[in-house]
Amino acid sequence: MKGFGDKKTKRKRIVSNENKNANNEKLIKKAFQLQAKGEKIEAAKYYLYLIKNGVEDYRVFSNYGAFLKEIGKYKEAEIELKKAIKLNPKYANAYFNIAGLYISKRKFLKAEIYLRNAIEIKSDFAIAHYNLGFILQDQGKLQEAKSHIRNSLEIEPQLTNAYWSLSTLPETDRDQKWQNQLFSKSILKNKNNTELVNIFFARANILHKKSKYKESAENLSKANNLKLSMYKSEANILIKKTNKLKISSNNFQRNYQIIPNYPICIFIVGLPRCGSTLVESILSLNSQVSDLGEVNIFEESYREYIQADKKVNLADIYKKKTTISNNKSKITTNKWLFNYQYAGIILNAIPNAKIIHCYRNPLDNILSIYRAHFTTGNSFSSSLIDCAEVYSNQEEIMKTYKQEFRSKIYDLNYDELVTNPLKEIKSLIKWLNWEWNDTYLSPHLNKRSVFTRSNVEIRSPISSKSVGGWENYKDMLKPAFEILFKKDKYKNL
Repeated sequence: MKGFGDKKTKRKRIVSNENKNANNEKLIKKAFQLQAKGEKIEAAKYYLYLIKNGVEDYRVFSNYGAFLKEIGKYKEAEIELKKAIKLNPKYANAYFNIAGLYISKRKFLKAEIYLRNAIEIKSDFAIAHYNLGFILQDQGKLQEAKSHIRNSLEIEPQLTNAYWSLSTLPETDRDQKWQNQLFSKSILKNKNNTELVNIFFARANILHKKSKYKESAENLSKANNLKLSMYKSEANILIKKTNKLKISSNNFQRNYQIIPNYPICIFIVGLPRCGSTLVESILSLNSQVSDLGEVNIFEESYREYIQADKKVNLADIYKKKTTISNNKSKITTNKWLFNYQYAGIILNAIPNAKIIHCYRNPLDNILSIYRAHFTTGNSFSSSLIDCAEVYSNQEEIMKTYKQEFRSKIYDLNYDELVTNPLKEIKSLIKWLNWEWNDTYLSPHLNKRSVFTRSNVEIRSPISSKSVGGWENYKDMLKPAFEILFKKDKYKNL
């Protein structure tokens, strides 16, 4: 009787486990369905419930980790994604998701490793090929980048991001196939606005390279008008903020003493596409320089300073953030361009601060901004009128700051830099009180990663080919020209 009872109990346990497993499978299926519908928060609730109840399904950990990444819980996301890989080392999606996490954290070398793992497991993983190509492009490995992005299109011909990325890279004989697809009528079918924007920008780039400027302008207008329909320009907010910060600068009291051996903080400011990436590449050839890139850490520092009711030292807050980023380098370059809004506060608050103001012909600058297709931020870029208004505003505010802090702000004219690099780079290096080295003339040899819209151009020797390019788009640029013409200083354009 005892043995019979044991068998009966064992059978009940097996049936119970089978029911539990079946119920878990239903919950997993439900979570997948919710995720497919875009109901990610609801799906995440199911994933969390399953994990808490001991379910060890690699798909659950991978999907939940991806969700945690999206809401900014990077540490927790990394734990869940690594569990997914441990449970199934051959699950390509988990490698792809953790690569996405590292991209968000700007740990691109780690992301590259995981993307290569994903592709090794799943060779036809189109979006993994694209993301790997995107990272390699930032590293200057343009040929390999192009190969992976082209692979992504071979696998998924409707991947519009890939067309746009390829259109920014140097052309080769192997481009005709994807370019034919790009200009086909069928490529426009069943596309949402985001995808259409990618297509029109890509077409504009190719037409520009072929000197078909009228057709390029038509596609640029289509692309930017669509972007404006999705993302409202915030030019007015930007300009109001600039003016408000000028008032704050006037009221700002110096709260530091000159500190011996304090790091030199160089801020490169201006508008996007003003030549700032080139300048940072030149300066970072100095072995004592750590380029922070486009990081908005000064504004973060200022907010912390205000939230603390100005009872802490702004310079200390900023120094701490730069130390975390650059391992205590003697010189840092910060290329968050909109720091021009904070120029007065920076020069009042930060010991040894220097500002390099990059600028170029306003119509060339506006054209380059309009052509750039920023995927995040810079919403004013899709309106030529707003581009002109923002350009004028930053020029005026910098003129004011230069009158107040003339010795601490360097004027860097991009047009003169690319036309006469030896003269202009020597002038900049002299202003910085650095020792001259001929390597400053070859920023294209700089091996650093570049994460801006200039990540392709910066890999070529300094060139003046873009100077005066606005004349090819005169008709399109009329709205911007009319705004600038109202300003006396631009009447000779």
